[in-house]
Amino acid sequence: MDKLLAIKTFMATVEARGFSAAARKLGVATSSVTRLVDALESELGATLLNRSTRQVSLTEAGVGYYQRSREIVQALAEADASVADRGEEPVGVLRLCLPVEFGRRVIAPHLGRFLAAHPGLELDIDLSDRFDDLLDGRYDVSIRLGEAAPNDELVCKRLGCFERWLVASPAYLCASAPLVHPQQLLEQACLRFRYGQSGRPWRLRQGEQALELDVSGPLRSANADLLREAALAGSGIALLADWLVREDVQAGRLQRLFADWQISPGTASSAINALYLPNHRGSRRVQVFVDFCQALLSR
Repeated sequence: MDKLLAIKTFMATVEARGFSAAARKLGVATSSVTRLVDALESELGATLLNRSTRQVSLTEAGVGYYQRSREIVQALAEADASVADRGEEPVGVLRLCLPVEFGRRVIAPHLGRFLAAHPGLELDIDLSDRFDDLLDGRYDVSIRLGEAAPNDELVCKRLGCFERWLVASPAYLCASAPLVHPQQLLEQACLRFRYGQSGRPWRLRQGEQALELDVSGPLRSANADLLREAALAGSGIALLADWLVREDVQAGRLQRLFADWQISPGTASSAINALYLPNHRGSRRVQVFVDFCQALLSR
């Protein structure tokens, strides 16, 4: 018995919920599917499938065996892809972790073009604002905003940079005293991004003049788009990335404040970085995605 073929046939039977459906999917006779699954169960000395006239279902032993089999088959496919990935055309699965709003607004609208250019690639994407550890192998590439690599074991490739803008709605500004100097922010309702358990002062610089303001306000959140919505609703002044609010400013829904000042939360960087493990340096999958992001962000 070809053990790997039997395992793949067992998996196909589970996923198709029947021997006949699995046979059609695999392009073989139903008797061949049944024979391989029976042989696998005989070798294991355990029943993997409950059989009925309508469909099959997993036994308790079958549930665990199917899960482990799927991991093994996926690992083999990734091993094959890792070898092929050193060729001219990228192939296989590329696992990405992107910041939530940046991934949705900046990267996602262009993924169709990226996939059309690389038909051998399959993307598996998580959206998260947490600084996930690449060392556990869950991701091939992680894009982070304003952060460098957390340790020397990761490659940090700069993709571009962004600006942070102070914005507020026209309604909020109409109800407030005219803002002529950033020092007045201490008297305003400021919508703040939450960094872990601690806040960060807003830092503004214009030439030799530098300010560090411990602003306060009615709302703090670790979700930038929530702060944007609150700013649109007139709840206060927000410090947000230009890529998040540029369209709102252009449409007049938000107004940019103190545009002639450089602004940041604390010492946060404005860099956009791609992080990956050193053993991915020669990966065509990683390289084409990094190149794609660099070209996209350069525009």
